[in-house]
Amino acid sequence: MNGFLGVIALLVLLTLGVPIGVAMGVVGMVGLMLLLGPEPAVIKSGVVLFETITRYELGVLPLFLFMAHLCFAAGASRDFFEAAARMVGHRRGGLAIASVAGCAGFGAISGSSLATAATIGLIGLPEMRKRGYSDALATGSIAAGGTLGSIIPPSGALIVFGILAEQSIGKLFTAAIVPGLSQALFYILTIALLCRWRPSIGPATARAPWSERRAALLRILDLGALILIVLGGIAFGWFTPTEAASVGATGALVLCAWRRKLNRDALREALAQTLRTTGMIYVVIIGALIFAVFMSYTGLAEQVADVMEGLPGGTLMAIILMTLLLLLLGSVLDGLALMLLTTPILLPIVTDLGLSPIWFGIYLVRTMEIGFVHPPIGINLYVIQGIAKDVPLIRIFKGVVPFLAADLLHLSLLIAWPAMALALPGWLHQ
Repeated sequence: MNGFLGVIALLVLLTLGVPIGVAMGVVGMVGLMLLLGPEPAVIKSGVVLFETITRYELGVLPLFLFMAHLCFAAGASRDFFEAAARMVGHRRGGLAIASVAGCAGFGAISGSSLATAATIGLIGLPEMRKRGYSDALATGSIAAGGTLGSIIPPSGALIVFGILAEQSIGKLFTAAIVPGLSQALFYILTIALLCRWRPSIGPATARAPWSERRAALLRILDLGALILIVLGGIAFGWFTPTEAASVGATGALVLCAWRRKLNRDALREALAQTLRTTGMIYVVIIGALIFAVFMSYTGLAEQVADVMEGLPGGTLMAIILMTLLLLLLGSVLDGLALMLLTTPILLPIVTDLGLSPIWFGIYLVRTMEIGFVHPPIGINLYVIQGIAKDVPLIRIFKGVVPFLAADLLHLSLLIAWPAMALALPGWLHQ
């Protein structure tokens, strides 16, 4: 009962606009005081705070964020989009496909869904609308493609989950490669089918000459090499995620200097944005861990696990119920709030059911991504609407529906075939 009341209190605070990290910390602290007494609660929370800020693996977050901001200053987003546009832009729906490819490429640097959608949206939307693309296809493809920033490593969401769940960030990154690439492929197939059904929504444009294609590909060669070194180093165990983040940040500095984009203003902005975002995420993580300690004392997870284990259908029915719950919450909570609220409750249930925590991390982020484009919140949809202010929100909702169908099919495959996430880390980290 205490755990259930704690969850209700947290949802009330979130509804009132209290920041997620503060809300979880307050609920967790007050709950511990009621269960253990004021002094033990303060001591326990202090231990959580100290252990969190001194964790070595937490250094991976600011380093990857710094790498992302430097790559953004170096023009990575425009280069990825233009390379994809030169290669496939002449086909029906080619610029929408290029937007998804640009989101995948930039997502491998930014690690953020919102940043990916906003950045590629600023570049891709004007190009598609200028060439007569349907507003629904143009906005829907970028809103959906932006979610790739949360799953394609290095992913900020996976880093946060790894810290909360005490799982290997390297294994999580490796496990996300196949789901991330297959998700991008599902979006590309969706665009191809839509344009085959209604060619007018994504008209073909002039084919770029090979000289322009070659030049565009050469411009992303250094960025692609940096991504391959960072992800390949993690996947093959050449270095830890924190070491990989250091390599990535150093490489981004060199890349920025090589492209003659490294100046005092760019460096100051990258450092300021990194510190601002890191501070916010650290507060969120500390609050979530205090809330998780409170949840462990209430026994809510064990009670829910007992109920789920007693349901007909066994593990599959439990996963279906979890999916419905996450999709429901994802329609009213932002992705990070969804992850922080549900991980302390659902992770013990998942382990009791004999499921892999690594698979659960990919599944949770994948479900969280659907919330980014799921009405009524669908925060990516509002980001796109902020860029294309003259496009009605209902039009953007309509445009994302086919991609939501692709998302649900992809999520079903991930549930039915866990090897989709577990095979690669099992092979590389055996």
